[in-house]
Amino acid sequence: MDLQGMARRVEAGMQLALPVDYAGVSMAMTRALIAHGAGDLDLFCVPTGGLQVDQLVGAGLVRSVETSAVSLGEAGGAPRFNQAIAEGRIVVRDATCPAIHAGLMAAQKGNPFQPLRGIIGSDILRFRPDWRVIDNPFAEGGDPIVLIPAARPDVAIFHAPTADRHGNVWIGRRRELAAMAYAAAQTLVTVERIVEENLLGNEMSAAGTLPALYVSGIAVAPRGAWPYGLWGEYATDTAEIQRYAKAARTPEGFAGYMAAAPAGEMQEAAR
Repeated sequence: MDLQGMARRVEAGMQLALPVDYAGVSMAMTRALIAHGAGDLDLFCVPTGGLQVDQLVGAGLVRSVETSAVSLGEAGGAPRFNQAIAEGRIVVRDATCPAIHAGLMAAQKGNPFQPLRGIIGSDILRFRPDWRVIDNPFAEGGDPIVLIPAARPDVAIFHAPTADRHGNVWIGRRRELAAMAYAAAQTLVTVERIVEENLLGNEMSAAGTLPALYVSGIAVAPRGAWPYGLWGEYATDTAEIQRYAKAARTPEGFAGYMAAAPAGEMQEAAR
């Protein structure tokens, strides 16, 4: 598919599962989604968010974010996200990294929930009425445990190095991408390249390959994670993320940055 065609699969009101900044963020799809304009999106960060979340929020497409953190790493806070919170324009559902993964694990196993113990005693439970605390049914009593409901996003979106003509996608050690795909109703992937070789047929690549069964659409987008890096391909462009962070401190600066150049031209300039 092309980027625009994949972006059109995202409809207003959907929940999108998005990966952490080092795991293959599809920044190419970020701009396609902004151009498409489907709003009222609920973002489910696996388990944290960054530049992609900030740009979608800055474009006015987001109504809620479930995450354990949102930042631009070395470039500091996420300016559009932070201002949206301060102005009450989006809802934030606080989570923890283990809780995010527990919700995905429940979904991929077909369970309605996953038990989790580590957040007992934390304030976060006061703000998550959808997380239930029960007594361990296998104990005599006085042994509480939290039930995290299954996370079933409408669409998972990420970027990977390689796909093959059969629709299989190589994700290497990034197993969180597989968890997203198993849990989501659709999985849309941008890749650096498509190869003729069957990735599942090669013993060296099969273990790190997401089968086509879990992939709904693939688009080729060279340097599609930029300015984030992609494992084994290219490093993060920290200077570009810092440039964005400075520009996006105001709505006008954000709009100017996003309008400055198409993503492809910006990527070429960064090489």
